[in-house]
Amino acid sequence: MNYEIDITFEGDHVLVRTSGEKNYAVVEEIWSGVSRVCEQHQCFNVLGIANTSQPIEVIEGYELPAVFAAHNIDHRYRLAWVELSPEGVDMIDLVVSILDNRGLPGRRFDTVDEAKAWLLGSSETSR
Repeated sequence: MNYEIDITFEGDHVLVRTSGEKNYAVVEEIWSGVSRVCEQHQCFNVLGIANTSQPIEVIEGYELPAVFAAHNIDHRYRLAWVELSPEGVDMIDLVVSILDNRGLPGRRFDTVDEAKAWLLGSSETSR
């Protein structure tokens, strides 16, 4: 499996950069790292920028709420995600819908600027 993950604290948000192929193990690694960095810095604003060459399978998308639960990713978090690859957009949209239906955080944006504006803006504009 060919992929890269980089998770850094940027002062007012946690930046997650991922690229390459995704599967359940990669998703688990991403969210484990996100949770660790967020807890360490007590910052739960997460900006994800992905360039996915092979998205997760649909069934794995439905397992994401369990991954979130395992890593205590809950209502404290605001997740703004940008998928740069057209191959990954549909899966991100499905995942956002799954999370929303379960009351979990997450939104997909077309640009990093839009995502950052929402993420760091007022919580009143969270939907």
